[in-house]
Amino acid sequence: MSSGKTDRFQYHDYYNVDELLDENHLLARQSVRDWVKQEVSPIIEEYAERSECPNHLFKGLAEIGAFGPSLPEKYGCGGMDEIAYGVIMQELERGDSGIRSMASVQGSLVMYPIYRFGTEEQKQKYLPKLASGELIGCFGLTEPDFGSNPAGMLSNIKDDGDSYILNGSKMWITNSPVADIAIVWARDEDGKVRGLIVDMDLDGVSAPEIKGKWSLRASITGELVFEDVRVPKSNVLEVKGLKGPLSCLSKARYGIAWGAVGAALDCYDSALRYSQERIQFDRPIGQFQLTQKKLAEMITEITKAQLLNWRLGTLANSGKVTPAQISMAKRNNVAMALDIAREARQIHGGMGITNEYPVMRHMMNLETVLTYEGTHDIHLLITGYDVTGLNAFK
Repeated sequence: MSSGKTDRFQYHDYYNVDELLDENHLLARQSVRDWVKQEVSPIIEEYAERSECPNHLFKGLAEIGAFGPSLPEKYGCGGMDEIAYGVIMQELERGDSGIRSMASVQGSLVMYPIYRFGTEEQKQKYLPKLASGELIGCFGLTEPDFGSNPAGMLSNIKDDGDSYILNGSKMWITNSPVADIAIVWARDEDGKVRGLIVDMDLDGVSAPEIKGKWSLRASITGELVFEDVRVPKSNVLEVKGLKGPLSCLSKARYGIAWGAVGAALDCYDSALRYSQERIQFDRPIGQFQLTQKKLAEMITEITKAQLLNWRLGTLANSGKVTPAQISMAKRNNVAMALDIAREARQIHGGMGITNEYPVMRHMMNLETVLTYEGTHDIHLLITGYDVTGLNAFK
């Protein structure tokens, strides 16, 4: 660990958590960190300012193994463990939450349901192409009138011989305007929620882009609209009920818990360096007690989140992790990262609102991350239900 003033605790591992990681985790993290530094950092402010998705990065994300890294190698995936998946998401979000969203939607919400609930034919057909970036996917669960309450779903399918006829709409769908396939959840005629692999070039499918976002501006977001879309029954996943989409969300939330720490690290790193360089009243602002208070509290909260993630990863690797445990980490770590972004903005003063520093972009992104994949309050109630056994949702 360098003793240089400007790179003190460069990787901000205050409790030596790296000693809990193995060589594969560290290699995966470093390769993604190098890629982000080379391919993302130089362009991300410009793309965010233009509110444009750097679609050319999909191929790069595939090349560094960011799509389904913990799925089996036999399907062209990484075959790594869940901690490796976590550190990859952390480094991507250190670059930008939108870049991490591109990867986590593809891996956790498209590839994972195909792997877990798909037939062998579906796995062989789709997973290698998704892992290589030849195909881009999206995940259709949230509806215009039903976000936190997926049980209210109105999208539906009707049996029509060797196909289902799909009608309905989905909202706030990452990647949908550029996707080749969508994992869509809809009710069958018995009221059961079913998952379907929908090719986006089918008649009756459209994906208008959602404009005017002040957050996740470098991530493309759209709707999904289905008007009498004929989906072959061979594209239906082998799962019924909300356990299908909710298990996918748990996988994605796990990645978000790690990713948020990456955003927090980038904000902290920028604030620490700025505090050592910015001179006021004849001294660096880092020498003032209130600035040190901010920085000390930042690294404390980051360290707690790093330990939370490591333990979550060991539980995931052993198959013991629960959705409620993932909810706790997602809620805690995203709120922590948003608080750090706000404090870091103050340390940067007026410069903190400019794109010369990454802080304001992270802050705006994290406002969305706080809400998607289960809102801050919903995850609070999930923990409350888990510890009391009393359901506040009813």
